[in-house]
Amino acid sequence: MRKTVKKFAGNLTNSAKDLLPIILVVTVFQIFVLKQNIPNIEEIIVGTIFVIFGLTLFVYGLKLGLFPIGDTLAYSFVKRGSILLLILFSFALGFGTTVAEPALISIAREAALVAQSGGIINTVTEIKEYSQMLRYTVAISVGFSVVIGVIKILKGWPIYWIIIVGYLLVLFTTFFAPDYIIGIAFDSGGVTTSTITVPLVIALGVGLASSIRGRNPLIDGFGIIAIASILPIIAVMIFGIVR
Repeated sequence: MRKTVKKFAGNLTNSAKDLLPIILVVTVFQIFVLKQNIPNIEEIIVGTIFVIFGLTLFVYGLKLGLFPIGDTLAYSFVKRGSILLLILFSFALGFGTTVAEPALISIAREAALVAQSGGIINTVTEIKEYSQMLRYTVAISVGFSVVIGVIKILKGWPIYWIIIVGYLLVLFTTFFAPDYIIGIAFDSGGVTTSTITVPLVIALGVGLASSIRGRNPLIDGFGIIAIASILPIIAVMIFGIVR
């Protein structure tokens, strides 16, 4: 028990250190640049304490649950020797962790409103359908991104070729995509850096690379998130073109 409390206290201290630069920047600009008092200082202090505790519990939960799950699943799929099951799981992982992402829901809703103001859609039903279609487009593209990342690890493909081809496709689709969808597409690529997707996908990649002979976890285990940041951009631009 004492060991657990000591470990949690250490994690709490690390979380406070991580948030300290943000707190200092906001305080310095508020007091010395804007020359204004910090409003609701008591509520801000309480909120900051909650954030520190929340961040500590979140990081501890990742170490305790999500990372071991990713490693265990990757090892189990390699041991079973079924590439099809591994690919199906990889797609489901990418799709499932993205479709319910709050940031994606927000972007899809705002994109629908922008499309409405541009006269592309009109009724409330069309706005809802547009938002849902955009969400599923991004989620499906992230699912395929994880599949590509897994195949990259299995085949030993270098990550830079995939990134180069990906950004060339991004540039190509930009020329044909409607102006209003381009910014939405690039913002959609940032949705993949969500709090659930990143830990699980990284754990899957590192665990998979560690389980395959001849693969280096440091070289081959990472890079899936980079792929998952590119493919949604292309998918959303294509969505804007065909829509």
